[in-house]
Amino acid sequence: MNIYLKNIFKLIRPHQYIKNLFIFTPIFFAGQIVNADLFLNALLMFIAFSLIASAVYIINDYHDIEEDRNHPKKRLRPLASGNIRKSDAMLIAIALLALGFAGTFSLSTEAFLIVLAYVIMNIGYSFVFKHIAILDVNIIAIGFVLRLFVGSVVTETSLSMWIVIMTFLLALFMALAKRRDDVLIYLESGNKMREVVDGYNLKFLDTVITIMGASVIIVYTIYTSSSEVVERANADYLYLTVLFVVFGMMRYFQYIFVLKDSGSPTQIVLKDHLLQFTLLGWGLTFAWILY
Repeated sequence: MNIYLKNIFKLIRPHQYIKNLFIFTPIFFAGQIVNADLFLNALLMFIAFSLIASAVYIINDYHDIEEDRNHPKKRLRPLASGNIRKSDAMLIAIALLALGFAGTFSLSTEAFLIVLAYVIMNIGYSFVFKHIAILDVNIIAIGFVLRLFVGSVVTETSLSMWIVIMTFLLALFMALAKRRDDVLIYLESGNKMREVVDGYNLKFLDTVITIMGASVIIVYTIYTSSSEVVERANADYLYLTVLFVVFGMMRYFQYIFVLKDSGSPTQIVLKDHLLQFTLLGWGLTFAWILY
């Protein structure tokens, strides 16, 4: 029974919830993270969205069972390995969706519609869009932007266009890095992890990854040094946090091009102490200057 519960825990992928921290982004950048009421709303939305995200992961795994069995790492997932029954997995997914949607609706009907769009988009991704090169990574990036808008709606906090653009570019950068990992596996083993790898090659991916990474740094620099942000936040030295962003991006580039281990952005963040220190340093420095 304990082993089965452990497999359920793996099935819902709680380690992926780190992505949902983007829900807190609007109040953080607005200087309102210390507002207890707004923080509580964001926290409740984080929990509801995480439940829904887990359901989406289960649906995706259910659809990709055969494909995952050919992947060196994904074959160990509960459904692909047969450690979780398909019927159990779908019951868990339905329960998580029901709880997540109920929680979201209680917070905001507008947020409910955004989350509904997120679910529909991701189901479309699992069945169709993931097989269309370029569109697949853009769908992933849009998912992160929707997290921003959900956080903005439930906290009634406006979003800077620079934050939206930067989030989209950063998510696109990481999604492309994942595709590069799939292409490397195909070149080294001959196993095609995804049909969509036919639409990519290393030259193309290396080029667009470099462009997206550079764009993230440029957009963030513009954001922190813009007169609008400086005046609104009354913070003249936010641009200093660019140092952390540059270092963090360089570290991620190292994972992509040197270590050749960019298959899971979440796992990279959770295991790399240098990257964790960089993120912590950025967050504390940004907060100190802003607050």
